[in-house]
Amino acid sequence: MSNLELPFADKSLGQHFLRDQNVIDKICQDFAESAGSIVEIGPGPGILTESLAKIKKPFYVIEKDKRFDIYLNQFISPNQITMTDALKLNLSSFFKEKNIAESNIWLVSNLPYNVASPLLINFLQAPEIKFMTLMFQKEVADKVFPFATTKNYMSSLLVICQSYFECSLLLKVPPGAFTPAPKVDSAVLSMKRRSTPLVPIDDFLKLEKFLRLMFSQKRKQLGGVLKSFYQQTNIEAAFNSQDIPLSIRAEALSLEQVLNLYRILSA
Repeated sequence: MSNLELPFADKSLGQHFLRDQNVIDKICQDFAESAGSIVEIGPGPGILTESLAKIKKPFYVIEKDKRFDIYLNQFISPNQITMTDALKLNLSSFFKEKNIAESNIWLVSNLPYNVASPLLINFLQAPEIKFMTLMFQKEVADKVFPFATTKNYMSSLLVICQSYFECSLLLKVPPGAFTPAPKVDSAVLSMKRRSTPLVPIDDFLKLEKFLRLMFSQKRKQLGGVLKSFYQQTNIEAAFNSQDIPLSIRAEALSLEQVLNLYRILSA
């Protein structure tokens, strides 16, 4: 354990420090056997770092808040620490620089609530990442892997994530597991990259653009949402091929239906 007192949590960075040892243990055991190397994003004062460092595999952390350098140095060496904003980092270049690009990388992160989605999109585009164990605000986790919502749960985040990763719920985390306690529940997702993605990784940005359009007005009839961008005859043919009405809302589709509409309309 750290010999230093925890610093104050910076609300502007969405910081909440995990303190529940059972949660820490489950996260740090998730892909410990399968991974060839480990990268932790946003380690903060090293609460997960201490356990992850004990796995004895190539291990690097990326942290934006320079206050945490002294804390992380208790558990790992300075050459394992990169002080920068992960949102601005080209992860593939970073992995090559650290000579771990071919090593079945396991990415671990207690994601800051205010930048969880853009960070996740960044992670998805790095094919070197084979495994991820990510903590989200419960509401965001439920959009990636719907464990709380039972109907009309389709979202752009679900489609883009599950096109490249198989997802499962590792555990739910109550506010009391953190200090300071957030006002919302959290959840940890376990994610393993698909050996064959549902959409080629080279088409990631094309898929993302289509999903932004499809879900831009998710409570409106989808046929009407798409008509400004595609010919009506093409829309009708695509919907008929999936046996779905033009009046359907995007959130009511299945993953297979969304991807089939994308393939047909983007052809």
